[in-house]
Amino acid sequence: MKTIFLNEKELLALLASWCETFDVYAPNDGKGEDAACSVIGWGKIASKEEFYGVLPDKIAKGVHKTSIKPFFFPQPETLVTFTSDNKPCAPLANTVGQKRLILGVRPCDARSVMLNAMPYRDDPYYQANQNKTVLVGVGCNEKAITCFCEKTGGSPLGTDGLDILITTLGTGFALEALTNQGDELLGSQGAALDEALLAEFTKRRESFAADAQKANSTPSLKGKDLMSLYQSKIWQDLSQSCINCGACTFLCPTCYCFDIQDEAIRKDKGSSNACACGTGGCACDAPSVRRIRYWDSCMFPLFTKHASGHNPRGTKEHRVRNRFMHKLKYFPDRFGALSCVGCGRCIRECPVNIDIREVMTTLLAVD
Repeated sequence: MKTIFLNEKELLALLASWCETFDVYAPNDGKGEDAACSVIGWGKIASKEEFYGVLPDKIAKGVHKTSIKPFFFPQPETLVTFTSDNKPCAPLANTVGQKRLILGVRPCDARSVMLNAMPYRDDPYYQANQNKTVLVGVGCNEKAITCFCEKTGGSPLGTDGLDILITTLGTGFALEALTNQGDELLGSQGAALDEALLAEFTKRRESFAADAQKANSTPSLKGKDLMSLYQSKIWQDLSQSCINCGACTFLCPTCYCFDIQDEAIRKDKGSSNACACGTGGCACDAPSVRRIRYWDSCMFPLFTKHASGHNPRGTKEHRVRNRFMHKLKYFPDRFGALSCVGCGRCIRECPVNIDIREVMTTLLAVD
């Protein structure tokens, strides 16, 4: 894999050329022309001028307000459509469509895609979304006060999950190809880093890697017997301020709880059919149905309520404990890594100022 150097003009030209092959998305204010992405804070780039605002030295430090999770877990996601008399209506909704490229992804968000792929390795919908998506990341030269990727095993210049990483370097930008797809996207553009730039780039990466290794709390948390704290008063104290709004889970790039519902689509007056797939070409004589998967939250009381009326996590204390134990204990026990990338969105947006960094510190401090 290669690493090249481009000045601003050359980088803008390269970014614009990608629009010929991909639907290119970048952070915006939620007013993108693509209706499917207009509500998640990522919009389809429509002109060359829009690329200017996505350059590494132009975007704000820290992560974008919304993660890239909706590209892989659409809200909602149509799993299958069929008619009320049980006839197929359309193929899987997310297995078609042009490949897309997401530009301006922070390393922590890219890492979340790999973490979510672990429990969803056999999920055809997630895998289809992942296979048709290219991720071009932007390294972090500065962190926001809520960022803590190093504590979770990440790095401001991390490469996990990315096809290309763009980093501000000297008077221009270093573009590092990390996959075969990334190598193809760079093509024959740019020149290799000269000795001075390569030395600076290597030193910066090694410095971030060393800091991340020192700060990483994963080994300490995995070595701690957190199950001995299952009945600890810590959870009661922590849950007192929580209002179970679910903001932390919806904003979190590594939360993937969902529910499934069937929605019947009936014929509109004057319409020839009631096709749930939206093609209008499958001649649905009977009302058709779409089965959707949509986001849910373990912080909501109804999430674990049984049909019998019993709820194994019926109190705030139970739900708060489950959220943090999943991220810091259950997921690591199963997959090795924390189910947290340190993006800090939950800290930034929590209306009652619950800070997962403080929770980690408290758990490690208890004897």
